[in-house]
Amino acid sequence: GPREAEGWTRFQAESARIWNALETRFMESPAMGPVGLTLKYAPFHLHEMFAINPFATLWNTLGKYFRDPRLHQLYGRYATYTGADPFQATATLMLIAHLEARGVWLVEGGMHEVARQMALLAERLGAKFHYNAHVSEIMVRNGRAAGVKLASGERLEAPIVVSNADVGWTYSRLLGAHPRKRWTDRKLDRTSFSMSLFVWYFGTNRRYEDVYHHMMVLGPRYEELLGDIFDRKVVAEDFSLYLHRPTATDPALAPPGCDAFYVLAPVPNLRGGADWATLAEPYRLRVQKRLEDTVMPGLGESIVSSRVMTPLDFRDNLLSLHGAAFSIEPQLLQSAWFRPHNRSEELRGLYIVGAGTHPGAGMPGVLSAAKIVDRLVAEDFPTA
Repeated sequence: GPREAEGWTRFQAESARIWNALETRFMESPAMGPVGLTLKYAPFHLHEMFAINPFATLWNTLGKYFRDPRLHQLYGRYATYTGADPFQATATLMLIAHLEARGVWLVEGGMHEVARQMALLAERLGAKFHYNAHVSEIMVRNGRAAGVKLASGERLEAPIVVSNADVGWTYSRLLGAHPRKRWTDRKLDRTSFSMSLFVWYFGTNRRYEDVYHHMMVLGPRYEELLGDIFDRKVVAEDFSLYLHRPTATDPALAPPGCDAFYVLAPVPNLRGGADWATLAEPYRLRVQKRLEDTVMPGLGESIVSSRVMTPLDFRDNLLSLHGAAFSIEPQLLQSAWFRPHNRSEELRGLYIVGAGTHPGAGMPGVLSAAKIVDRLVAEDFPTA
């Protein structure tokens, strides 16, 4: 109604203001000071820091703009986008709303095409890729990075190492034999890691024209479900789902007359001890029934391809500590300066990109981290 629409207008204006305050100082600059927003490249005055609302939770702040609890749930997703709990995450995450307002884009051919084109560009610029080559160790010589050792025993010497592996894995496994000052095993044990995900990829031999490109199918509980995921770390019987139908925009991603989907459900990371080897198929069947009962009638008879990812895949295949889908959880005291730095605190010549470092998870955050590292390497090694 009109009251909620007016709240949405104010919400979008506040989101734009926070983004404009942080775009240069936060998203494009490495966090340098203990306050977390005092940056060498664009100094942040104290009154400006309070103005971006870092000490309020996203959930409580949403109450300033919306009364309908369903809208609270809808816009609380800006926390779960980054693997965080909206009841604990900082209200600064409102800035994501402004990014969405600027446009959400799909690359023809899907995300794989982004990776393929980047690889082709890198090769034209002289890069060499070692595919299916598992890195077992970051080598150290005279207190600085000296390259990487592969599981095959091959050593690749280099004065600069950029790790886009999960940061917990980088420090505990790839740098595990090297004495660490800050990101010790004890420190990582005390660190809160993000939720994980159950992801089901499937294709159908028919098209579901009533399903949008992006769709949320919320469950019967909200706050209690998030408590199960983040605090109690138990796999609940119910769930809230995000359903993705890229063929709504790019039909070429499936054969003619067919559709491609994935559906994901936030679930606890592996610190909860769930046995996903046993749980995976019953959980998938519950997800399938929920979709059949809501937005995809006849789904069971239409499935022609199916693949499931659980927290075990995030741990064993993607090498993410505790199977966390978004690495270190972006709580207030685990954000900005408090996250692992882009320029490693442990080793000269080592740089960190990805979801676990500054500025955080999500495609904009990860790409921003890469741009920051590019800048830092150029500063540290101007002749490299």
